[in-house]
Amino acid sequence: MTPRTTILVIDDEPQIRRVVRNALDIDGARVLEAATAREGVDLAAAERPDLVVLDLGLPDGTGEAVCRELRGWTTAPILVLSARHSDAEKVALFDAGADDYVTKPFSPVELKARLRALLRRARPEGGQGATTVRHGELEVDFVRRAVKVGGASVHLTPIEWELLRVLATQPGKVLTHQQLFHAVWKGREHGDAQQYLRVYVAHLRRKLERDTVRPVHIFTISGVGYRFGE
Repeated sequence: MTPRTTILVIDDEPQIRRVVRNALDIDGARVLEAATAREGVDLAAAERPDLVVLDLGLPDGTGEAVCRELRGWTTAPILVLSARHSDAEKVALFDAGADDYVTKPFSPVELKARLRALLRRARPEGGQGATTVRHGELEVDFVRRAVKVGGASVHLTPIEWELLRVLATQPGKVLTHQQLFHAVWKGREHGDAQQYLRVYVAHLRRKLERDTVRPVHIFTISGVGYRFGE
């Protein structure tokens, strides 16, 4: 994080806002706080934060509604905090535009790592707009449509390439099964999105991961979808 990074925390619990603020203090981030949905949206519009930490349960609205409103005019990463665990709820939030999800109670160390990953994704040198993404020993060249692992070229089928491209251009972002299915197959296929993706992610992992049981590039978010990178 740079000293000029601005993070907005929208949460009605002062202790949660304090935990987030303390976790980011040593990185020199500027942390803004809002206790309601309306205050959060207004502050986001006025300050244009680099990242938003959003609580799901707010006194005057839902986190999902706030997420949809923010997504109408900002691309800043949104990390959702919630005490609930429903996969259906997580999918709805990601479909509304959330980038990541942390369940309360959470570790400040984990929260900090997630925020750093989201900020890296938002910067122009990585993620969308980049011509090459490097993650560990994996290198993806979007211009040449070339993939290397440890310097050795890896052949991908058209579907495998498209799946990797969609994931790797949005590192750190959780993509739901439906989001990936529509982005990769573009409506040409019908059927079980989760099953299609399970098969092709397994193919990708065999080609890209040293250990498919403990992947380091493509992560499964149980009941929700997949994420590339941290």
